[in-house]
Amino acid sequence: MEFLFRLASRLPLPVLHALGWLGGWLVFLASSAYRRRFLDNAAQAGVGAAQWLRAVGQGGMMVSELPRVWLGQTVPVTLEGEAHVLAALDGGQGVLCLTPHLGCFEITGRAYAERFCQSGAPITVLYRPPRQAWLRNLVIAARNRPGLRAVPTDLQGVKQMIKALRAGQAVGLLPDQVPPMGLGRSSRFFGRAAYTMTLSARLAQQTGARVLLVWGERVAWGRGYRVHFEPMAEALSDDLDAAVLQVNAAMEALILRQPGQYLWGYARYKLPRGAAQSGAQPGAKAD
Repeated sequence: MEFLFRLASRLPLPVLHALGWLGGWLVFLASSAYRRRFLDNAAQAGVGAAQWLRAVGQGGMMVSELPRVWLGQTVPVTLEGEAHVLAALDGGQGVLCLTPHLGCFEITGRAYAERFCQSGAPITVLYRPPRQAWLRNLVIAARNRPGLRAVPTDLQGVKQMIKALRAGQAVGLLPDQVPPMGLGRSSRFFGRAAYTMTLSARLAQQTGARVLLVWGERVAWGRGYRVHFEPMAEALSDDLDAAVLQVNAAMEALILRQPGQYLWGYARYKLPRGAAQSGAQPGAKAD
């Protein structure tokens, strides 16, 4: 498998995206469970067929582009809103980059590192190690490069992120990823209760970091990516529940601007392991 992955990294991005588009539709048509979750999530967000149809193929592209993004030659990337990053760095603030499962989220950390690491501002990103041994080793090697450091979703990883932010560096994570049991709380996401990580809000509250919304837009026909940086509409509340809800609302706004590139098949409303023992109820409405 690793050989095939490395072989795929040599393919042009348009070819990988074409294969991914086909794969996305094959999975959508073949898997009733995936299709049902995809459609349910889109309906929950009020997204109609005219908007989510494009996302079917984009879900496959998210997988097929990984070999090239991780191991292949550099792909074309343009940055929009980098002035927001520079303003935070000039002020000595840490930069907390929040990215939903939208577009190519793997390209965001790399784009940041390539643009800003020479200014003495590397980025630390949070990741969940894959279960497959061959892929785990590959991911660690691919995600750690000059200006970019990947840390796992554990206590040591959190400590490293806090240290980076207090040193005026950047941290990146996906706040719409379902966290392990005990590291989140119920909060509304598109009007439905979702077990949501508190880490993003806690990091901002504890370090005073500048919060930026970031996402990597796929440019049509495999022509590369456009990475967007923009500030949140308002400062995060000091109240943790309110801050978590603010983060969810910010993710919703980004997603609805480009629903055709969101990963609607992601099991956003699942409960983490151990939730049944704790008495949590899936699908319950948030207060």
